[in-house]
Amino acid sequence: MKKLWLAILLVISLGTICLAADKVEAPDACKQCGMDRTKFGHSRMVVTYTDGSSAGTCSINCVVNDMNESKGKQVKSFQVADYNTRKLTDAKTAAWVIGGSKRGVMTPVAKWAFADKKDAAAFIKQNGGKPATFDEALKAAEKENSKDPHEHNGHDDHKM
Repeated sequence: MKKLWLAILLVISLGTICLAADKVEAPDACKQCGMDRTKFGHSRMVVTYTDGSSAGTCSINCVVNDMNESKGKQVKSFQVADYNTRKLTDAKTAAWVIGGSKRGVMTPVAKWAFADKKDAAAFIKQNGGKPATFDEALKAAEKENSKDPHEHNGHDDHKM
């Protein structure tokens, strides 16, 4: 009987650890559009301002919206999820891919980040797109958002 309880406890513990491993850092929902940041953990970002405040978003396009709403605040850092591992990395040093066949998050033109340039090159080989820097990806998102900052491009059938 003791072994059965230990086995049950082990299964519950492992299940809890696995579920917690998939959960992303707070906040749960994108500050701009309300989308689930765990579900879109592969594209999420965190922008930190010099005043100590920060915003967690589902995508680079929502970061642009947050920056527009935070006029006057200076950005201290940008972190972005690696598309493959979902781990946060420095957005400015990440290898970015713009476009390709994979549908983007909050955008008609996808923008994905990779901690390793080799992973970005492999993604491009399989899915298309072009290599880019963070500044190029940010400018592309700013251009899209300048058309209608309140329209969440590509949001139509995402389940929040």
